Amino acid sequence: MKFGYHSGYWSAKPPTGVEGLVAEAERLGFDSLWTAEAYGSDAVAPLAWWGARTERLRLGTGIMQMSARTPTATAMTALTLDHLSGGRFVLGLGASGPQVVEGWYGLPYPKPLARTREYVDIVRAVIARERPVEYAGEHYRLPFPGGTGLGKPLKSTLHPLRREIPILLAAEGPKNVALAGEIADGWLPFFFSPRSDAYYRERLAEGFRKRSGERSPAADFEVLVSAPIVLDDDLERGIDKLRPLIALYVGGMGAKGANFHADVVARMGYEADVEKIQNLYLAGHKKDAVAAVPAALVQDVALVGGKDKIRDDLAAWDETVVTTMLVRDEDPRVLRTIAELMD
Repeated sequence: MKFGYHSGYWSAKPPTGVEGLVAEAERLGFDSLWTAEAYGSDAVAPLAWWGARTERLRLGTGIMQMSARTPTATAMTALTLDHLSGGRFVLGLGASGPQVVEGWYGLPYPKPLARTREYVDIVRAVIARERPVEYAGEHYRLPFPGGTGLGKPLKSTLHPLRREIPILLAAEGPKNVALAGEIADGWLPFFFSPRSDAYYRERLAEGFRKRSGERSPAADFEVLVSAPIVLDDDLERGIDKLRPLIALYVGGMGAKGANFHADVVARMGYEADVEKIQNLYLAGHKKDAVAAVPAALVQDVALVGGKDKIRDDLAAWDETVVTTMLVRDEDPRVLRTIAELMD
């Protein structure tokens, strides 16, 4: 299992010290650097800014939201960053959720699977640059069938450095995970647990069986998970540090009945806990929601504890479908500890 560094979301202002952490990750032999976006900072600009200071790290978006850009705009960005990085770019894409897609981008959310399939088709066509791009889908049409009537099929003026750039899909629901196995080069899960490994292997296998043409379920299919890591010899204190993060995603990221993070946790067997956390969080009782996060859940989806415990826990993760664990921490000591455990 490889390790990457994930810079996470920006909050009210840019984070400090990331340049040093990125440099440390590269020095320690980490495989990749990842950035995020929601409805504030974007994923691309920080990746280019910090990535320009690296030589070896692969540079991935975790994730670019599809509704934020047309497929051709995303392909242009991928082509550009792949050239600038010398072929180190990895395109992580995701559908996001209805609150962001409809509330922030002003676009319809329904049928995310069909929309994703069309989106990836167009991105691949632009990058391959075999012919002018034409597409007649339910959600995307090129050229636009209306307007002035002057639109025509176009081919990127920029030639690709690589004819294929890896595309990874963020997915949480079983059909979405299967879609990643079918059309993508990798999967970006959220709230993954080693206990769920068999379940997700089968979902990916469903997708692999549907692959067509030359796109077979190759051995290099990637699964990269951003698992919270807290290095603390006091286990209970470490667990308490992660409870607010889990409560936020389970309780506050999405409306009741449309929170995909909560659905993932419920499928692990925490249905009653999810219900309680959501009810408390959405009612404004955030402290109570945080307190309602079970310690067992924290340890299911995170690495927490002293160095020896994390080493032991990593053994279980290493047996799963996960190929890369993305470390998201502001303490360089955590990165160095992980590097030691990699050996």
